[in-house]
Amino acid sequence: MKWLDRIFGGAKNMAALSAGTKAPDFSLPALDNTRFSLRDALQNGPVLAAFFKVSCPVCQYAFPYLERMYKAHGAGRTTMVGISQNNQKETAAFLQEFGVTFKTLVDDPNGYAASNAYGLTNVPSLFLIGQDGEIEVSSVGWVKKDIEDINRRLSEGQRTSSAPLFKAGEEVRDFRAG
Repeated sequence: MKWLDRIFGGAKNMAALSAGTKAPDFSLPALDNTRFSLRDALQNGPVLAAFFKVSCPVCQYAFPYLERMYKAHGAGRTTMVGISQNNQKETAAFLQEFGVTFKTLVDDPNGYAASNAYGLTNVPSLFLIGQDGEIEVSSVGWVKKDIEDINRRLSEGQRTSSAPLFKAGEEVRDFRAG
């Protein structure tokens, strides 16, 4: 079992920035032609930043669940943003195909400024950033336990009961490497 712990434990720690680290500020264009600033968004509450690439099968798996989380918590104090490593056209097609409605930003594919600031090596990479600017949860790939933790934290922060993200009878994997 130790070799499994090394494989799965290591996969969970691929994000260069871990919980307890100060989140780098970024400002990126959104698909709705606005500009998003992490610093400005944190004034309203926590931010969940979900980095992705449209060709990533694990991102395709994860984003419909993130959409459910957004629908459960989007009207609350938490801001949720997708951060695409693709151009606007490809990103818009991904959002439509997978039913994603939360604000989505484009990290310029020529330099990946935000992705590099967060030290990404794999996608999807999720960062729950507290209002104080500190990363509270850092997750790479699909880690069901992390998704449940983020959902629980968002519910607690909004003082609401935790909305179930997974439907009865739905087979949801515990882990998928990004």
